[in-house]
Amino acid sequence: MMAKFEEIATASIPGQGGELRLLQRNDEFSIRIAGKSGDLMNTRLHGSEEALAELACRRVADRADARVLIGGLGMGFTLATALVCLANDATAVVAELVPGVVEWNRGPLGAAAGYPLKDPRTQVSLGDVGELIRKGPGGFDAIMLDVDNGPEGLTRRENDWLYSPDGLAAAQAALRPDGILAVWSAGQDPAFTERLKRVGFLVEEVMVRAHRPGKGAKHWIWLAW
Repeated sequence: MMAKFEEIATASIPGQGGELRLLQRNDEFSIRIAGKSGDLMNTRLHGSEEALAELACRRVADRADARVLIGGLGMGFTLATALVCLANDATAVVAELVPGVVEWNRGPLGAAAGYPLKDPRTQVSLGDVGELIRKGPGGFDAIMLDVDNGPEGLTRRENDWLYSPDGLAAAQAALRPDGILAVWSAGQDPAFTERLKRVGFLVEEVMVRAHRPGKGAKHWIWLAW
């Protein structure tokens, strides 16, 4: 009989009173939203999170002192892959709204992605990634957003700003010349594609899989430059 998931920690989501739950089954971890069914994240399903970093960082990996921003730490797979792609003089800033998620990644959960928070190139910023975007004109070679469920938010209404025309314009301003914005989503959203274009981005949509190679649910990544 397969072991059952056991809840090992909870963390409050700032600003709206919701709660995240961390569950473990043997060496598998799941993050869920309290009161909702299904996984928000699972350590067995991270192919598309890795693809987010690969698609963005391979475009800037050869730049001296590259500086990238990751919105959403999650289970650490996007950060870990970014660090693999980037040179030793790069900096990866990861913004995470929920302090508990950072602590989970510093504990047993971190083993799944190889403890990327321990890499000296990593800088953790506790808070809304939108604040870093607002204050960082020309500050990043790449911005990777894996926040909520993509443009269709799931946990925080405040995240809608990131995907609004104002938020996208701010992200564009926060990029260095020839910088890249990469946005993860659980599904397609033609209206979001058009929004990116109206802001002035050139846009490529890439379908990726939750599993690797080529298995699992279809997820989508927008590349905008």
